[in-house]
Amino acid sequence: MTFVVPFDGSELAEAALVRAVEFATALEEEVTAVTVVPERNRYAREKGWIEEGESYDIDEVIETLRTQVNDLAPEATFDVERIREFPPEAQIAERIERLVREHDPSLVFLGSENVGRVVTPLTSVGVHVAGDRSYDVYVVRQPHPLAVDAIESHADFYPEDAP
Repeated sequence: MTFVVPFDGSELAEAALVRAVEFATALEEEVTAVTVVPERNRYAREKGWIEEGESYDIDEVIETLRTQVNDLAPEATFDVERIREFPPEAQIAERIERLVREHDPSLVFLGSENVGRVVTPLTSVGVHVAGDRSYDVYVVRQPHPLAVDAIESHADFYPEDAP
């Protein structure tokens, strides 16, 4: 069994990764973070990987994401797919879903503010990943820790003012 986390470096992706590690530790499972990095400046700016006007070094972004995963979850594996073409965002979401499925997950931890809402953008990664019925999905909507006694919280990750 593997817990898979689509990871883009955002606050909720970080929280989902930490949450996956907390559950994996309790259940003695493996964790894999997956990332798709397209060669699109606009996409990189939208994800906060680069600032407006900054040059886009894809290898540097991948290494930054790898380091982020390693810092949060040293025991997790990191799998990245670099996309050379410039697909629309819906195709990027489909690539992430395919990469998730390649790891045959038993559970996917998804950091998302909008999965499950009545109106969801069609390009949302969450829509694609959460729609697959071959695995369960744990949606992380808040970056603060769980209130589950059996799960050991990674207190050093969470802000001190978290509930």
